[in-house]
Amino acid sequence: MNKLLTVTIMTASVLSSNAGDIKYPKAPVSDTVDSYFGNQVKDPYRSLENDTSASTLEWVEAERKVTEDYLSKIPFRDNLRERIKALMDYKKSGIPFKKDGKYYFYENDGLQNQSVLYRADALGGPAEVFLDPNKLSDDGTVALTGISFSNDGKYTAYTISRSGSDWTEIYVMDTATGKLLPDHIEWAKFTNAEWDGDGFYYSAYDRPAEGKEFSNANENHKIYYHRIGTKQQDDKLVYEDKDHPLHFHSASISDDNQPLFVYGGGEGLGSSLIMRKPGSEEWITIEPSQDYEISVLDVIDGKMFIYTNYGAPKYRLMTASIDAPQKENWKELVPEDKGVLTGVQFAGDKLILTYEIDAQNKSYVYDITGKRLNEIEFPAAGAVGISSSKKHDEVFYSFTSFTYPSAIYSYNLADNTSKLYKATEIEGFNMDDYVTEQIFYPSTDDTMVPMFITYKKGLKRDGKNPVYLYGYGGFNISLTPGFSAQRLLWLENGGIYAQTNLRGGGEYGEPWHLAGTKQQKMNVFNDFISAAEYLIKEGWTSPEYMAIEGGSNGGLLIGACVNLRPELFKVAIPRVGVMDMMRYHLFTIGWNWASDYGTSADSKEMAEYLLSYSPIHNIKNDGTKYPAILVTTADHDDRVVPAHSFKYAATLQASDTGDAPKIIRIDSKAGHGAGKPVSKVIDEYADIYSFLFYNMGINPVKK
Repeated sequence: MNKLLTVTIMTASVLSSNAGDIKYPKAPVSDTVDSYFGNQVKDPYRSLENDTSASTLEWVEAERKVTEDYLSKIPFRDNLRERIKALMDYKKSGIPFKKDGKYYFYENDGLQNQSVLYRADALGGPAEVFLDPNKLSDDGTVALTGISFSNDGKYTAYTISRSGSDWTEIYVMDTATGKLLPDHIEWAKFTNAEWDGDGFYYSAYDRPAEGKEFSNANENHKIYYHRIGTKQQDDKLVYEDKDHPLHFHSASISDDNQPLFVYGGGEGLGSSLIMRKPGSEEWITIEPSQDYEISVLDVIDGKMFIYTNYGAPKYRLMTASIDAPQKENWKELVPEDKGVLTGVQFAGDKLILTYEIDAQNKSYVYDITGKRLNEIEFPAAGAVGISSSKKHDEVFYSFTSFTYPSAIYSYNLADNTSKLYKATEIEGFNMDDYVTEQIFYPSTDDTMVPMFITYKKGLKRDGKNPVYLYGYGGFNISLTPGFSAQRLLWLENGGIYAQTNLRGGGEYGEPWHLAGTKQQKMNVFNDFISAAEYLIKEGWTSPEYMAIEGGSNGGLLIGACVNLRPELFKVAIPRVGVMDMMRYHLFTIGWNWASDYGTSADSKEMAEYLLSYSPIHNIKNDGTKYPAILVTTADHDDRVVPAHSFKYAATLQASDTGDAPKIIRIDSKAGHGAGKPVSKVIDEYADIYSFLFYNMGINPVKK
């Protein structure tokens, strides 16, 4: 049986995390100064933006040595790694989906770096390996990111990512035999394979300059058609927009002999949409702007089913004829409701609509006329994923919550009943010992913000409980309840996990999102700071036991909030964060975030606003005590390039912010996070939790 860990508070004579004696590497410095509408802004660590230069590589290796030296001295680091490994060592199963009479599902036996795709003739029957991404590399750093079957089922295209990069490669195999075909697509990005006849559409960029694959701005996204058995160089260019080189373009087609839809994004809050009918070369404009979210779910008997927030900030379902597809001709099928409509899918001749109400999911069955028939009853408050198809009546869904590992259910459309198909068991951990509650707290402007708090039953509000506060707050993304095996380590050691639903997210529709964008971005930081203040005021914890973490846009959140209120936090973990708000739009796809952030080139007012909270530009240098900070990034992160974290860490280390450590963990052969092998996840969280406990003076020990 796995041994649990308990908390011991250690005295300073036993455990000291002060970093006054850390000798940080000296970063390469320049006298670079940028002018933003007459405002002169220094950028002394500009050279760190060149991630392949000798000086940057030398600095990176020196930082890695400092970080490893610091972490290696934490006495319980190895024990935590083993405990996380044990907690993650359980069978994980994905939702089954049916294709051409066979069932497919992902499964991981526990510690496999990547989940394996299996195929079976019958549910619960013998299954064969259909595609094992663990065999695509020696170290698990090649991830399977998607599969797509041809309409006749003969071929399967699959997409992969190497070392966590956003760059996508497409391969094709014979579905029946699993034999790999010679077809191979490179330099694709943000795409899958959309089958049409004996080939597929995909989106790609021109081959980038050597050495700049992971940093240069991506421009001129194009759509191509690849015919099976031909070379990529012979693929047909289907669509490009030379007038808008920074737009994304993606193709969508539901079946052979259906209209081809092309979405455009990257400039507004939604997507433009054009259409081409079968056999035609004429593009029909459905929506020219990128002002609204628009998604054509399917076309049935010439009728388009459209999911959109046009005229409905919380989204609704519309229909239109392919002969009159413009939005002025749309008809409402399911109107906007009190919850945010987050998903629509066909299930036989029915529809399943999923809503988000106070950051929790509810799903309902509708008939094709838009009449609500039933609610699918879930086991508790949480989040779901649904697998269904218009080609059959079988429905499966996964359910998860903070203390509820993902379980798979089958759902019967005819009698509105669910049946447990696969449960998840984690040895040595009793979920019934823990509880989650949702509270609403006031932000600085009295806006009520929801937050989930998960903790062990019987916990006392004595102000001494370690808290792990997590947030994101951006890009219309909602934080719903979800299970994390590595998080169990925190909970079993008396820790509280708090997840707050900040403005900027999608929890309450587009108004909630917009309230955290551009010159309203300070609302996001105020919401997060107010969450910390609430937890302290209500006796859950105190600043000495407050840890904060966020990734990507959430990394920006952590960097900004530390600058604003450093005294509130003991430890901060900004992961793969957007830290230079003045220059973020100049790298890879950073320009795509302008709809949320605005850019320093927009106007004097926008530049000044960005500068007022940009993490690297607002680090104090006057002796103000900052929390212990562990910055994380990775060498193949081409979403938020590591230069953000490099420059942030260099600025921190050169500033007078007290004796708490300010170190950076730079992973290798890893990217922004998606597809990271299990072995790397274990190592990363062993370091994060070791850093957290160590700097709180808490020693998790075996009992």
